[in-house]
Amino acid sequence: MAVLLDNAVTQFSRLPGIGRKTALRLVLHMLRQEECDVTEFAEALTRLRREVKYCCRCHNISDTEICPICSDRTRDESTVCVVENIQDVLAIEHTQQYHGLYHVLGGVISPMDGIGPKDLEIDSLIERVKASRAAADNSSENQLEHVPIKEVIFALSSTMEGDTTNFYITRQLQTISGLTLSVIARGISVGDELQYTDEVTLGRSILNRTRI
Repeated sequence: MAVLLDNAVTQFSRLPGIGRKTALRLVLHMLRQEECDVTEFAEALTRLRREVKYCCRCHNISDTEICPICSDRTRDESTVCVVENIQDVLAIEHTQQYHGLYHVLGGVISPMDGIGPKDLEIDSLIERVKASRAAADNSSENQLEHVPIKEVIFALSSTMEGDTTNFYITRQLQTISGLTLSVIARGISVGDELQYTDEVTLGRSILNRTRI
């Protein structure tokens, strides 16, 4: 195999779920495209890695400091859905059943993998909730409008790690008076990854969430 071809195949095969046979097929496909199309493809990947940001509020992927969901004034700012990763945000958004905000943890607590609470965006969630409610109290005194977070929905995968994370965060938030804590209904099978759940089941789980 030519060196340039082999190098391209090696790079494609580094992608998750892509073996060398699939990588070779993708490389040969790229060779059949117009040079301008391949250049555009490469530039899109370069810009993605160089310019992508993470929302300073919810830690979702964004092109700006604050993501479009957090900056959308039509969303229900009183509700925050806690998810493991960005794929889960996309999965819930596709159901079109949820209209609140999100908080992306970046994973779940997993001692076996060396992942503890400090490795996740848990502290920022606690601070976000407390700051929201404090700001609402101040705004009421100053006759300004600010919507406090009234409900936190846990939409983590129904695995042992997901349940451990739910329990840990719940213990941190239970001291905040007037805050409702809920978990999505167990329409999702135990052990299933949230991002692989079909949209109908996921949407019903969001709508039929239960209070913790």
